[in-house]
Amino acid sequence: MDKTSKEDRKQYRTPVKEEFPDTFRFGSQKFKKKLSMRYGENPGYAAAFYSEKGASGPNMATMEVLQEGTKGLSYINIGDMDLGQRLVKKLTDIYENSLICVLVKHEMPSGVARGEAPEETFEKAWNCDSLSNFGSVNVFNYRITKQLADLLVEKGRNIEVVYAPDFTSESLEVLASRKPLRVVKMATSLDTKASDNGLEFKRVAGGLLIQKRFDSKITSSDSVDIVSERKPTPEEIEAAIFNWNVACFTRSNAIVIGKKDKVHGIGSGQRSRIDAAETAIKYSKRGYGPEGCVMASDAFIPFTDVVELAAQNGINAIIYPLGSIRDQDVIDKANEHNLAMIITRKPGEKDSERCFLHR
Repeated sequence: MDKTSKEDRKQYRTPVKEEFPDTFRFGSQKFKKKLSMRYGENPGYAAAFYSEKGASGPNMATMEVLQEGTKGLSYINIGDMDLGQRLVKKLTDIYENSLICVLVKHEMPSGVARGEAPEETFEKAWNCDSLSNFGSVNVFNYRITKQLADLLVEKGRNIEVVYAPDFTSESLEVLASRKPLRVVKMATSLDTKASDNGLEFKRVAGGLLIQKRFDSKITSSDSVDIVSERKPTPEEIEAAIFNWNVACFTRSNAIVIGKKDKVHGIGSGQRSRIDAAETAIKYSKRGYGPEGCVMASDAFIPFTDVVELAAQNGINAIIYPLGSIRDQDVIDKANEHNLAMIITRKPGEKDSERCFLHR
């Protein structure tokens, strides 16, 4: 490496002084600066994290930094932790007795699993896509033990942040051995309700978008309907609920394929649904493969190509919302391939739930 590239790398790491106010208001809401960032999404631009006054429960306002590492938490780390904690919280509410591990990259899930043993659950999530999980933020709904910490600091993982409800003292010693690693504790139990004003804000040039935060109602077999000739098995319905809720936290257009205990492949942020499906299947082949999976689509399927691709790759069922003018064509194609089609609405309801995410 020449001297110029070394200097460029040094400059890339240079922190940016931020001079934002200690507090600011938005309407009746008050926010207080909690952390200064080294820089924002990109180097050279100041950034900070503000907590909402009165926010409580498991959320970013109540997190406790145990180990800052050599860099401190970044702007992107906070976004990853937020998405990971919200997904972990949702899955914990649905599967009360399961251990949950969510790995996040660039505010998108890259590995999700539930299980019974701490190390096995993490390994299951990691192996969803070990290539993408390199450099991830790892979020758990359970205590980090020394045995799990030993896995987290293994060479080749390069984990950015470990975010969990609790840590043993021995695990903190192990995690401290990896100098860049940030260690953050959830200040309150995931069994409690996360509370803030419930609104999402998105800044646009010259204005501000506001919406009420989405929360999926698809949480059990009673939440869905079946429109195919073949009825899904109980295990397929359970897999559909699990992967639908992962899709809710995946950038649109999103396709998630997996089984009842783990994700196999994720296609996110694509302009067309077939591209998202092809990406999910491609990524699944790095790890567990697509065979025997259920596919979750965050919006309606406009053409039969997604169904045909699913059938060609051994996928057994699809969970998705109705809403296309070609809905019947898609269902007919699924019947030709003996796929079960699970709809995101209760029997008798008119409208299906859709779960677009564009954060």
